[in-house]
Amino acid sequence: MIDIPCGGCFPPAVLRPAELPAFTRGGGARTIPLVTQATGAEVFLSGQTLFEGGAGIPLHTHNCPESVTILEGDAIAEIDGTEHHLTRFDTTYVAADTPHRFRNASATAPMRILWIYASVDATRTLVDTGATARVDAEHRGRVDGS
Repeated sequence: MIDIPCGGCFPPAVLRPAELPAFTRGGGARTIPLVTQATGAEVFLSGQTLFEGGAGIPLHTHNCPESVTILEGDAIAEIDGTEHHLTRFDTTYVAADTPHRFRNASATAPMRILWIYASVDATRTLVDTGATARVDAEHRGRVDGS
């Protein structure tokens, strides 16, 4: 017998990013949480981050693996010191504790990514400062209003 997390504890959901709140990340990036513990997630988290032209997020690590898919625009992904040019639907896999960041390759066009963390307890640690916070805690304020 396989022990499967409670898939029936929450009803199935259709999540429409255009109808959900966006949270400001700073530096021209904002995040829309999708699958979270609030929607019944017990194994993973997912969401989207939107980048204005020229925007990027700082170098950081997570305590679990992460996968990112480019949904719109072009990106530069720095993973463990190597830069990769990514286009629509290119997908990354970043192992836990691997320094990485994403930035918009365009100075003017928007970029959108879909991120998936392999744990509902995912954390982000900024490489520059060593500050660590739960990913879901970042979504508890600074509502963008878009």
